[in-house]
Amino acid sequence: MKRIFIAVIILAVLLGPAGLIFGEEKPGPGISTPGAGEQTKPITPAPTPPATSPATTPPKIDTGDTAWMLTSAALVLLMTPGLALFYGGMVRAKNVLGTIMHSFIIIGIISVQWVLWGYSLAFGPDVGGIIGNLSWFGLNGVGLDPNPDYGATIPHQAFMIYQGMFAIITPALITGAIAERMKFKTFLVFTLLWATLVYDPIAHWVWGVGGWIRNFGALDFAGGTVVHISSGISALAAAILVGKRRGYRVELMAPHNLPMTITGAAILWFGWFGFNAGSAIAAGKLSTSAFVVTHIATAAAAISWPMVEWIYKGKPTTLGAASGAVAGLVAITPASGFVGPMPALLIGLGAGIFCYIAVVSKNRFGYDDSLDVVGVHGAGGTWGALATGLFASKLINDAGNNGLFFGNPGLFGVQAAAVVATWVYAFVVTFILLKILDWTMGLRVNDEEEESGLDLSQHSETGYNF
Repeated sequence: MKRIFIAVIILAVLLGPAGLIFGEEKPGPGISTPGAGEQTKPITPAPTPPATSPATTPPKIDTGDTAWMLTSAALVLLMTPGLALFYGGMVRAKNVLGTIMHSFIIIGIISVQWVLWGYSLAFGPDVGGIIGNLSWFGLNGVGLDPNPDYGATIPHQAFMIYQGMFAIITPALITGAIAERMKFKTFLVFTLLWATLVYDPIAHWVWGVGGWIRNFGALDFAGGTVVHISSGISALAAAILVGKRRGYRVELMAPHNLPMTITGAAILWFGWFGFNAGSAIAAGKLSTSAFVVTHIATAAAAISWPMVEWIYKGKPTTLGAASGAVAGLVAITPASGFVGPMPALLIGLGAGIFCYIAVVSKNRFGYDDSLDVVGVHGAGGTWGALATGLFASKLINDAGNNGLFFGNPGLFGVQAAAVVATWVYAFVVTFILLKILDWTMGLRVNDEEEESGLDLSQHSETGYNF
């Protein structure tokens, strides 16, 4: 523990003078409110557009923005197969197909759910700041003309499908906590219910017009609360209720294919540029800034995690470098549209340190988070959301706000409140869902099925035939 505390002190030394460093930054050209063909995910409610008349000029679609958003949607979709490889390499060989199947089947399940009712609940007309109504059920009214609230220069369906890719990967993240032991049929039902009752409401709170967290003033550019905290804390509830793997901390459960895991991490890094830079909803200055800070933070975390591991364990590992990169991607996500390069560097360094500490601490709490979803996504998303409250600057994005180090300590409190609300809601609803499913369907396979592996017991297949 002494070595971990040394690492924390090193980070504190870096953060200590941050207020002076960034507070002295002079106003310059920066990146102001997005101009023609450039906007960000909504921060405050847009004014109601005037009624359309025959003389009104219809919204103009920008082909460059549209091309960027469709490309970004494809990049975000690629992240889910990347996640499948990242997780698949970390489990034992007898569970590799079952683990990959979790991510792959979610692409199908959530795509259908999103088109039928998920998008309407998340982004449809507001009901009390809590949820969207079902007026957009089955994409009714979601056409090829722009919706000024969500993308003034791209077809509404382009925004819809881009957001659908976020909805796909979020429940896939949770599967790392219950890998190697959950019933496949129960997993399918859980995924559908969780997306409807957890993801869609939180997405509306944070990003939907009228959502209460959005109106409260919290900043989340690309999903720190919506994606990472919601999945990370839900993973904690799942790990507790599903229980530990048979033989946990007695049998060797080392990753069976680290090259697969590193390949998956590299694909995640690549796809994440669509995740963060695409959240500008346009091609321009803001998307460029988000792209740059995403890479900087990820690189920093890919260094800081194995460095702390080196201090703590005596050697850096390839798994540590890959995990650090993912932690950096997670942490920069909420801040990517609001911070500059040097804050991004600090956010990445902090992510590698804090997430490593969270991962090695799980044994003290006694839960079996198989692939460290809580430590990477829960802790990383929380750090990123809070760091947004420290480093956000209107010089980067006029549609955002200044953080603590730019003279506005109130934003940090707003960010903290949004974090707490997301943690509580996600944990409680996930816990209740899993309890009900345990009573009705059962959560985990029996001992014999777990011993033989999920590939055989759930899918009658094996990952390798030599």
